[in-house]
Amino acid sequence: MRVDLAAPVLELTRQLCDVPSVSGTEGALVDAIEQALLPLSHLTLTRVGDAIVARTQLGRARRVVIAGHVDTVPIHDNLPTRVEDGELWGRGTVDMKGGCAMLLRLAAALTDPVHDVTWVLYDNEEVDSDRNGLGRIARDRPELLAADFAVLCEPTDAEVEGGCNGTLRVDVVLEGRRAHSARSWMGENAIHAAAPVLQRLVDAVPEEVEVDGLVYREGLNAVAIDGGVAGNVIPDRCVVQVNYRFAPSRTASQAVDRMLELFDGFEVQIADAADGARPGLDQPLAQDFLRAVGAVAKPKYGWTDVARFSTLGIPAVNYGPGDPSLAHADDERVPVEQLERCEAGLRAWLTAS
Repeated sequence: MRVDLAAPVLELTRQLCDVPSVSGTEGALVDAIEQALLPLSHLTLTRVGDAIVARTQLGRARRVVIAGHVDTVPIHDNLPTRVEDGELWGRGTVDMKGGCAMLLRLAAALTDPVHDVTWVLYDNEEVDSDRNGLGRIARDRPELLAADFAVLCEPTDAEVEGGCNGTLRVDVVLEGRRAHSARSWMGENAIHAAAPVLQRLVDAVPEEVEVDGLVYREGLNAVAIDGGVAGNVIPDRCVVQVNYRFAPSRTASQAVDRMLELFDGFEVQIADAADGARPGLDQPLAQDFLRAVGAVAKPKYGWTDVARFSTLGIPAVNYGPGDPSLAHADDERVPVEQLERCEAGLRAWLTAS
């Protein structure tokens, strides 16, 4: 296949989407993108597995990262793409090949940006975190991501969403004693023992925390309960899994401490944890970005790869075309107007026009 970086953003999005790249199968698309970027003398290319880093080396005072992932969730009768009523339909149009298309067009066209730019296209975002291409670059080649500010082209409905909440999952383990249900008094029901755990969650009031001028709403919920042996057995074990979405003012370690305090007296096991990301909107680069794209920043309640930049000490925002509620949906589609508007916003910021 051929990727035409001079094609209009709609056409380039279609080119990217019509090449299937479900997580783990991105190689052919990444090969084509690499071949399209190689002739561009103003970019230095580095390939890290199925991720590409293309950097300008203009000696500017500031460097920014613009990043997007090229993988998608599995296809479900929604390729090839089609245009209908001003929208481009198909897998990946929202999450997030529309963002990648505008990134690639600008990487090719902007030979003299006001900031040095590191353009990053990476693999395996939609699967387990340890396979994530951006994480791989951060682990193996962190110098390639060194920057003062970053923009992740995740779908935001063409708005700016700053930073992101962190996420923590813990298992609250309840132990009991097995018995025949006909003689239940001889046992201890571990599922019944979960009642006070659930009540603490019901009573907990989610906090609203202001970080860099944005108000992040936290979330604390039971997301799974596992227990039971058989229909005639008193269960001796029950596990309540709790998901805590915490504001980026807290570290993952501090979020763990809060859960240990909330569930004091119970056994608590950490299932997984990921720090959030401060948006850094007090930084001049962030303010310039908001003015250029004509947006008012909103908080990002979910977790995104901006957190990986935050771990590296780089403030970051999410900005891209497409309604995030349509990501992964069978009727995934992006307004063509948003593709064009987001590209124009990034261009204005990088050229100070």
